[in-house]
Amino acid sequence: MRFSYWPASTTDWPELLSRCQHAEATGWDGLWFADHFMPNEEDVTPPVNESFTVLAALAATVPRVRIGHMVAGNTYRHPAVTAKMAAGIDRISGGRFVLGLGAGWQENEHRAYGLPFYTTAERLARLDEACQIVTSLFANERTTFDGAYYRLDDAPLSPKPLQDPLPLMIGGGGERVTLRIAAKYAHEWNAFGTPEVMKHKSEVLDRHCAEVGRDPAMISRSVGLTLEPPERADVDAIKRAVSAYAAVGMDEIIVGDFTLGGGGQQLLDAMDRFISEVAPEFR
Repeated sequence: MRFSYWPASTTDWPELLSRCQHAEATGWDGLWFADHFMPNEEDVTPPVNESFTVLAALAATVPRVRIGHMVAGNTYRHPAVTAKMAAGIDRISGGRFVLGLGAGWQENEHRAYGLPFYTTAERLARLDEACQIVTSLFANERTTFDGAYYRLDDAPLSPKPLQDPLPLMIGGGGERVTLRIAAKYAHEWNAFGTPEVMKHKSEVLDRHCAEVGRDPAMISRSVGLTLEPPERADVDAIKRAVSAYAAVGMDEIIVGDFTLGGGGQQLLDAMDRFISEVAPEFR
């Protein structure tokens, strides 16, 4: 099982870099970053870092670990532009990037930035087309695509990612459409939920894989770990939670600042306690 760190998007760059370098140096397996422009709160004044620029910077300054999105909102960028940026970050990182994609959900930032929000059904249909586009751009010299929402005309993508294929992670737990998209295109799948919920959704993903003729073992599965006080401070309780996720087939646990709690040295201590006292039992 892999264990990865998810820093808060509101963290100022010097502190963000320090935390991520600390995670790499102490044995974490990956770094994930959310893709938002503003808080999903009434108070939208706290600063939020843009994800592609942060991940490009981490690719150049933090070695070894995988880096990726949790997850990039497809509605924020044309998928061909997303693919171009993803290929660049993969090359900067030396082949450690994972492109996470989701349909997009945070309505207030669409409204604030003048981005069409669409219906849920259309956002999901756009995500399906986006997966086709990025997959083709990564694999082929030229891509022509004539979809309901996107068009490409003999489009190149060069330079290519170093990884072949560059991993595509689909985020979300919608059982009828999102998990079917994951079954068709994803190398990885991420969602949030209790072990019972993740077991059920993983089984739904397996059924979609059978329907589209894909081996479900080709898709690794990750979950965001959410713990509340006092559980987050209890190593035995954390071990029980991780064990329950391992038992239902999760391949990666992603631990965010909101779960670790605190800041400064308190946060680093919590990271160290997790990676030294919890992770070894499951690796």
